[in-house]
Amino acid sequence: MRGRPLVTGGAGFSGAWVLAELRSRGQDPMAPDRDELELLDLDAVRSAVRAAAPTAVYHLAAQASVPASWEDPRSTLLENLETTLNVLEAVREEAPSAVIVVAGSGEVYGIPSSLPVEESAPLRPQNPYAVSKAACDLLAAQYADAHGMRVIRTRSFNQAGPGQSELYVLGTLTRQVAEAEARGDDVAAIRLGNIDSKRDFTDVRDVARAYADLVDAEASPGAYNLCSGQAVSVRDLLDLLGRAAPIEVRHEIDPERVRAHDVPEIRGSAERIRAEAGWAPKIPLEKTVADALESWRERLA
Repeated sequence: MRGRPLVTGGAGFSGAWVLAELRSRGQDPMAPDRDELELLDLDAVRSAVRAAAPTAVYHLAAQASVPASWEDPRSTLLENLETTLNVLEAVREEAPSAVIVVAGSGEVYGIPSSLPVEESAPLRPQNPYAVSKAACDLLAAQYADAHGMRVIRTRSFNQAGPGQSELYVLGTLTRQVAEAEARGDDVAAIRLGNIDSKRDFTDVRDVARAYADLVDAEASPGAYNLCSGQAVSVRDLLDLLGRAAPIEVRHEIDPERVRAHDVPEIRGSAERIRAEAGWAPKIPLEKTVADALESWRERLA
């Protein structure tokens, strides 16, 4: 059992796809859930790392909702940072030769001064969740510098795809359409916030492949953007959803869904991961939208 990849947050949206990706490569990842491993308990994390003796650790566990971070910034900041610290410290003590992938977010860049955003851009987080991920990113970089650890810091832009919660933009769009279909409605009236803000969407299955590619390619430690390089508005997502659904899709502005300090447009550059690991997105956004809708149909059924 020793030498298995260790995955935190394996029960989450991206974690489930990372586990599937690793298994497709013939690996047998160890992915304890929170009942089995409390990441806020350093001794427990040390014991898990010692038992697994992993060659690779994928740290995905986090409170990842921006709206939830506004409601409870303290727990988002403290828990995301402390769990990351515990994983880094446990690996430093128990498996110092392991490569660690610390899953971060493109939210750390905030309002970009230029597009596309490269990894050298300053970190200007605009919400508590982004602040927590920027802190984790800096902490991971410090551990790499101070202890010579092999730490890969990923900065994923907007992930989307089947299995995503309604807390995220594509998740709420596809759920509302699937619910309208289930009721037998002729029209799905989607309630959402700003439909003209533009984001860089990447299918979660492509992101899972990126994590594994970085490890398999023995990529250099450092920061890597995981993104498509294309900016897509929520209005564009609605158009794609209208093509995927058998009913009409309309939108209504819900003031409660309008995010404070919203960044009008962001898209990243994935040139570094392309050069280091040969990675590029493969799944078109049309398929991401259609598969996310089908996933909600299945869950509601």
